[in-house]
Amino acid sequence: MNDNIREPKQKRAIEKKEKIIKAGFNLICKNGYYNTNTAEIAKAAGVSTGIIYQYFKDKYDILILGLEKYGDDIFFPMLKNKSIEFNKKDFNDVIKNMIEYYISNHKVSNVAHEEIMSMVHSDKKVADYYYKRELEMTNSIKELLISNGFKDDNLYEKVHIMVGLIDNLCHEVIFHKHNDMDYDVMMNLVIDNINNLFKNDLV
Repeated sequence: MNDNIREPKQKRAIEKKEKIIKAGFNLICKNGYYNTNTAEIAKAAGVSTGIIYQYFKDKYDILILGLEKYGDDIFFPMLKNKSIEFNKKDFNDVIKNMIEYYISNHKVSNVAHEEIMSMVHSDKKVADYYYKRELEMTNSIKELLISNGFKDDNLYEKVHIMVGLIDNLCHEVIFHKHNDMDYDVMMNLVIDNINNLFKNDLV
């Protein structure tokens, strides 16, 4: 472990550090955190292993910085999806599209999802990132609902439950894949439950 980490000042050095973060995070997402080493990250970034240790203590540093820079693209895409409008008239279609968006996003890097979610339960920095973004996403969806005429009546709690239902369905479809489950039925049940949460606003 290197305690003499330096923060790059020059543009070229800053770009090199960014390149290492991106390459390292992509590798971790592809192969898993424990199946990725600094030599592989260095090769992917086109730098020497020694350069990595000038900017980072270890691959864990790269993971944490990668989460902050690129993690939302994988774990919380709703934070960046500005096209969603919770139109009451098309509420079922909106929720269905939201579910399909989640599922397609989970498929992009299911190794990363499994790896990071396991670390959420054992690593404080990873957990802090995840829970902070989770609350940000809940607030973001809440504000979207309010702007589309939904009442701010336990809305925060309702949205949190809604996100949990959708996230659980996505994990079931992508990771667990129980052969005896009908996922079309499950999706409809999730949509029905979400409708029930917001029934007072949909009348």
